[in-house]
Amino acid sequence: MTASVLLAGCDTDQVSLANNAKANQPVPPKLLAAMVEKDMDLQSPILVRLFKQEAELEVWKQTRNGQFALLKTYPICRWSGDLGPKVREGDRQAPEGFYSINPSQMNPQSAYYLSFNTGYPNAFDKALGRTGSQLMVHGDCSSRGCYAMTDEQIAEIYSLGRESFFGGQKAFQLQAYPFRMTPVNMARHRNNPNMPFWKMIKEGYDHFEVTRQEPKVDFCEKKYVFDATRAPDAKRDPVFDASAKCPAYVIPENVVAAVRGKQARDEAEYAKLVAKGTPVARMNTGIDGGMNKIFAAKIPEGSTGLSEGAEGTTLQMLAMAKAPGTIPGHVNPPKPNLDSVASAPAPQEEPVVAVSAPATSTRVATAQPAEKPQEKSGGFFSNLGRKMGMGSSETTATSPPPQVTASVAPATTTPTTAASRLKAAVTRFVPGHDKSKEAAKPAATVAAKPAEPAKPDTRLAQTRPTLKPSVSDGASEATQIMGAAPVVSSNSFESRFGAVK
Repeated sequence: MTASVLLAGCDTDQVSLANNAKANQPVPPKLLAAMVEKDMDLQSPILVRLFKQEAELEVWKQTRNGQFALLKTYPICRWSGDLGPKVREGDRQAPEGFYSINPSQMNPQSAYYLSFNTGYPNAFDKALGRTGSQLMVHGDCSSRGCYAMTDEQIAEIYSLGRESFFGGQKAFQLQAYPFRMTPVNMARHRNNPNMPFWKMIKEGYDHFEVTRQEPKVDFCEKKYVFDATRAPDAKRDPVFDASAKCPAYVIPENVVAAVRGKQARDEAEYAKLVAKGTPVARMNTGIDGGMNKIFAAKIPEGSTGLSEGAEGTTLQMLAMAKAPGTIPGHVNPPKPNLDSVASAPAPQEEPVVAVSAPATSTRVATAQPAEKPQEKSGGFFSNLGRKMGMGSSETTATSPPPQVTASVAPATTTPTTAASRLKAAVTRFVPGHDKSKEAAKPAATVAAKPAEPAKPDTRLAQTRPTLKPSVSDGASEATQIMGAAPVVSSNSFESRFGAVK
């Protein structure tokens, strides 16, 4: 009962924002040092921006000169749905648009470690008849219409919001976008039916980009209006209604000029990109959401889905990178939407046939044990190149491996699949994984019994500590002697999935 009273008074009682140990964690020392370097106060206002395609969350903070500056960018562990706004309850879409987060939307008692409600639907969404509820930014890396972070990440973000409220900020703004609103991205998605909506919210994106001030957001005639003020001859401030006709208002001339200049440059660049034939991004692929590459690299057969990463990075390159927080065992990479797959025509599978003798360029499964490394031909460097994945196509993932039953003859051809090749490539970078035992098994024995999917460790929820160390706190990072094997902590992702690999 006491907890209910505290939660009911979240907007006025500061104690309710930090009524347990998780919600009361201090801002990490590294973030405090970054604030000092960027001339920010601990309790100055914040602003949050989300980008689906890049799978990133930005926290901006007001400096002492009154403008906002970027404090930190967090990779998003998981978001669901497609690029585009949320329309109805149950569509699994994560919302897009501008939302306001006040203290009553902060949830220190969240089932997903900590969370805050995005405030969807806002007045614009309601004017269009859009429905949905309880759309959150939370921990646990699991999403069904939300933006999910690791527990350590949400602990940091929550602490920054809490301190801004303690400093007097009534609400912080959440801006959610399908992607960074650049000319390149606008050109790539120019045929998307959501483009009119995206152009409308790009107006607010541009206002923030040129002013580094939180744009004032209003709604009228079922559209967004940014930085509207009273007309010079008006006696009172304009009153906005999302479904009604827009009142008389003006936008400050300095803002109009700056935004107009930016938009002219963007449109000129956009026209050049279209003229030279910039490829159009694929439409809805049926994939449910996305995740940042740093997380996809830590998950068996991981996929970024509809998200993208920086150019030049691959899952193999990120396999040994440090994850920003604990990844729970139940996290799954983006997978095709089952409804879309069911409605699509069934693909024709290639038949598996037995052959009397393998062709020179064809690899087949046999009943003989795999060759030992020293027995292979081609020399030391050729063998080393094959082990590292060079000169072959064994590191590309495109589809799940077909299942082969026990009735297949020893001479049956079992094609090497893309998913198995990706798994083999990723596990090569995981310390402690010994593939010599797997290579010694007869291929027919392996094919006779399909591997069962790993069952989640139900003990994780019981043994997970109440508090998670900050992802900005480097005190736990141990130095490693060159040539030594990495030390894997007991609650790390690698130790949890070591048995699976």
